[in-house]
Amino acid sequence: MAAVRYLVDDVDAAVSFYTERLGFTLEQRWGPPFATVRRDGLLLWLSGPESSAARPMADGSRPAPGGWNRLVIEVDDLDSELEGLRAADVRIRGHVVSGPGGKQVVLEDSAGNPVELFQAAG
Repeated sequence: MAAVRYLVDDVDAAVSFYTERLGFTLEQRWGPPFATVRRDGLLLWLSGPESSAARPMADGSRPAPGGWNRLVIEVDDLDSELEGLRAADVRIRGHVVSGPGGKQVVLEDSAGNPVELFQAAG
């Protein structure tokens, strides 16, 4: 099994975002600090501030949400997906970018973590 872990500020908000906006289903909920959601075989671990994954590192730095490494979700109709997300006031980073493989856009989850929506060319 493979999974992606995202650090989030609020697990409830993250679960709502991924299930209501991006079509994930809630797999497990382990109290306030942690939940897992699934879509198309991808298991996403949502770790809140009280989770073990958010504990300070040996050098004192704290793991935090919001970088640029990202989860990629393939969609059939990027424009349609974006229309619904914009209507729900989801934050979009930049504009749709097109390349030889298709087009993509990066949006943010409820904690500021990037999520790429990708539509293959063809």
